[in-house]
Amino acid sequence: VQLVESGGGLVQPGGSLNLSCAASGFTFSQYAMSWVRQAPGKELERVAGILSRGGNIVYADSVKGRFTISRDNAKDILYLQLTNLKAEDTAMYYCSNTYSGLGQRGQGTQVTVS
Repeated sequence: VQLVESGGGLVQPGGSLNLSCAASGFTFSQYAMSWVRQAPGKELERVAGILSRGGNIVYADSVKGRFTISRDNAKDILYLQLTNLKAEDTAMYYCSNTYSGLGQRGQGTQVTVS
């Protein structure tokens, strides 16, 4: 299993970013996926989850209305669109091959809002 996140960076409050997660080594289209994040000194938080065919999308209350999760099963890629970013969104973002976010994760991509 390999999960490679990209798209993070430094952005001003109110800005936007688009994260991607390229998956390989497993049948991506058969797995629910999620995005999780971890800020320094804080616990891991699932920000969004999506089932294998794109249904049952869930968001953390803290990002609802601002983040959008999606997937392309033909390309084996998971996406997370981040808009109206806030300082409290600063964290390392990971994709996970489980709905809960507690499965395998990639190396992460850093999002800094400042």
